[in-house]
This record gives sequence, structure tokens and C-alpha cells, in this order.
Amino acid sequence: MKTVLKVVFYTLLSLVLLFGIFLGISTLIDFKPEPIEYLKKSTGQTIQVSDTIEIFNWNIGYGGLGADMSFFYDGGEKVRTTKEQTNENLKEILNIIDDYKAVDFLLFQEVDLNSRRSYGINQMEMISTELNDFVGQIAINYKVMFVPVPPTNPMGRVRSGIVTYSRVEPVEMVRYSFLGNYSWPKGLFMLDRCFMVHRYNTSDGKQLLIINTHNEAYDTGFLRKEQMNMMKEFLLSEYQKGNYIMVGGDWNQNPPVTGQIESVTKDGHLTRIRISDDFLPEGWSWVFSDSIPTNRMIDKAYDAKTTETTVIDFFLLSPNLEKIDQQNIDLKFKNSDHNPVFISFKFKTEK
Repeated sequence: MKTVLKVVFYTLLSLVLLFGIFLGISTLIDFKPEPIEYLKKSTGQTIQVSDTIEIFNWNIGYGGLGADMSFFYDGGEKVRTTKEQTNENLKEILNIIDDYKAVDFLLFQEVDLNSRRSYGINQMEMISTELNDFVGQIAINYKVMFVPVPPTNPMGRVRSGIVTYSRVEPVEMVRYSFLGNYSWPKGLFMLDRCFMVHRYNTSDGKQLLIINTHNEAYDTGFLRKEQMNMMKEFLLSEYQKGNYIMVGGDWNQNPPVTGQIESVTKDGHLTRIRISDDFLPEGWSWVFSDSIPTNRMIDKAYDAKTTETTVIDFFLLSPNLEKIDQQNIDLKFKNSDHNPVFISFKFKTEK
């Protein structure tokens, strides 16, 4: 009996020590992006203020969150779908992207470079081949050596980010780290959220900022509010300079519409929160549609009748820009847990 207890004791001790070593290594190599990272600078190309601008935005869910998925982190059962289904999802995603190649900008979230969850497929390389006439840039927001959950089938290595494609060359591409993160050790294995800014000179001597954002999803609401306040300060500062600003992406929040229903806390985090009505001064435009949902809960496989859906993918325009058209593209969540969104807008210029 004593021998058995010793074996159990030393086995448990070994596991604790190994996990301690793992945490130590993870801490030493933890991805710590700079608050502001200049990704690329160039002479750029000028955008004419007489032009109409078209933008396509889509969180592609790394090709692994199609209609079949029931994701463990949202209360579901699976860690990843099959390799065959991932390849099929990516094939269909590329087909949709091909349909929108005539736009000026394409914004994507959850694009994997080398992750176990998507079988090591370099998805940016695939998209860049499809969009070979565009300038593409990624801002990494998830870089972890090994995500140890769930213990029975860990997610493993993740390298992923947000990507912006532009038909014209920007003068500058910059990654801005969102303030705040989870405490240690949880923060070691979570996303390092950011937004990416592409700057373009305009023909009236100002600049157009195209911003790609992917905000926090799993907190109690506190991190999302911190992130939004940081972005607000940046937006107002740039607008005061006379610049034109468009923000698009996966906000992981509902747009600021009075009466919008927020979901209750689930599994320790708010599944839905709403941006406040007075978040920005009068004149800023939140551009979205609630006729077609842009996101679904993935606690189970998609069922059009019973799956909870919402709108968290949309656009924001500064007061000197004016919406022409906006669409939510209904793909019925076949190949991603998000539907794409589209906007066209024009410049309001002084006469």
C-alpha cells in the first residue's frame, strides 16, 4: 500500500513540476507586441476624393468554424473540425472572396498562418494568391506556442491575425495593441487584441484611414470597454486633424441602437454587450443592418431555427464620410461562424 501511495505521490509531483516548467517556458516566450508597431511605410498612392470606396469585411473563423462546429470554448464539444472540412471551408471562402475582388479593400479577421486548429495551413498565402493585385498586410494577434486546453485534446500551437488587402499602396501600415489583457497565467494563452491602421493620402491634402479591428470576446465586458475607450481617443484625435476614417471588423459587440437586446452572462463571460448610444459625438455613423445576422453562437452545430444569432460585424464612418450602400451577405454560416459585410461610401468635401 505504501508503495502504491509513493507511486501516486511522485507521479502527481512530476506532473505538477512539468506543468510548472511549461508555464515558465510559456512566460519566457510569451508574445508581447509593442503598443505601436510600424509594419510598413512607403510613398503610397493618392486616393481621389471624388471616388466611391467599397469595402468587404469577413471574419473567416480560420476555416474551422463552419456550420458543423460545436466549439468547446463556447460551451460546445469540439476543438476543431476535420482536415477535409477545413479544406472545404477554405475552398468556399476563396470562392466568395473571388466574387468581391472588384472592391477597393478587403478586411479579414481570424486568418491562420500556422495553427494546429487549422492543420498548419497558411491561409494568408492562399488569400494573397487569390488577391494577387492587392497589397496585403497581417497584424498578428494570436501567437502561442501551445494552448493547453482542453486537457484531453489541447488546441496546441496558434499563429493568427487580422489582415487587410488594399488595391492601392498605403503610405503607412500600423498595428495598435489594445490596452488591457487577462491576468497571468490565463493571459499567456489568449489573444493579444489589436487594430490595424492603413493610411492613404487623399487628393485634397488629407488622409483616409482604413482600420481593421477585432475586439475582445470572452471577458465580462471590462476589457471591451477599455479597448473601445482607447480606440475612441485615437479616432477623435485623427478626425481633429481633418482626416477621413472608416473602421470595420468584428467588434464582438452589438452596435449602439436603443432597444438592442444584450445577452446575459454565460459561462463566466458576457456573450453580447452593446456599444453605448453616446459613445461618439454626433455625426459619426454606425453602419450596419439587422435584417441578416452576422454571427452565430457555436455551442452546437448550426440550426437555422434554434441557433442564437446577432450582429457584431459592422462599420463606423467619421462625419466627413457618407454611406452609399451597406449589405450583410447571407451565407447561412456554412463555412464560418460569421457572415461577411459590405459597405460603399463617398467623401464629404468642402466646396
